[in-house]
Amino acid sequence: MRLNPFNGARRTKRADAVVTGAGSGIGRAFAVELGRRGGRVVCADIDAVGARETVDLVAAIGGKGFDIVCDVRDADQVVALADTAEEWFGKVPDIVINNAGIGRGGRHIGDAALPEWRAVLDVNLWGVVHGCHVFAPRLRAAGRGAIVNTASAAAFAAGPRMAAYNVSKAGVLALSETLAAELSGTGVTVTTLCPTSVKTNILQDVSFPDESTARIGHTVQRWTGRSPDAIARTTLDAVDRGALYVVPQIEAKVIWQSKRLLPGTYTRAAGLLERLAR
Repeated sequence: MRLNPFNGARRTKRADAVVTGAGSGIGRAFAVELGRRGGRVVCADIDAVGARETVDLVAAIGGKGFDIVCDVRDADQVVALADTAEEWFGKVPDIVINNAGIGRGGRHIGDAALPEWRAVLDVNLWGVVHGCHVFAPRLRAAGRGAIVNTASAAAFAAGPRMAAYNVSKAGVLALSETLAAELSGTGVTVTTLCPTSVKTNILQDVSFPDESTARIGHTVQRWTGRSPDAIARTTLDAVDRGALYVVPQIEAKVIWQSKRLLPGTYTRAAGLLERLAR
């Protein structure tokens, strides 16, 4: 019998968890860290090979994993994911991590094609909406658990040439705050991850306007980006504390405070940087 009361410290220890976007990057790091903590992890991804590789990594450090193909843009597939997870665990998951996401950017509003907007919102926002819509009632009925939604500092930074991405992540932040209020007192917590640069493959999907901007983007990631493993550990420790916000990097905290204290000044400064970059 697995013992995981999930009502005190170290809730992420020996937890039964579902992770979307588990085939690479932060999602893979979440799955591996949960396995390291003795958990069982359903590793969901649109990439079957990546999901399988993550399961192997989870097993290698002593956890147990189950891989499943899931396109989070499809609500029916997310329902199937929840049903499969419950069957494998024998109960409702302890933790659900809505992490699947894609990166887009490099063009101004009006230049970025509308299909690009839809692609970003379908995965980054609707994927999380589907995850919360399907799993939140199940965890609420069980009277315990945690939902983790991967947003970004882009949710509040509103950097130029990243409109679709910014909007998708701002939506995730608003959704998470709303869900946290609705689940107050139910035994279910919500945690929102808002990092800046993380050393993943997300930049390969960004269309930079020129070679120099691309070099800047990759240089920033290389020199200031934190590892996915560090982000996963920090976030899961925050879940243990029941924290709503995880803003793991100094620059993210500075942006967070600046935007709240001096919103007009912050936006003018962002506009100045955009003009200098032209």
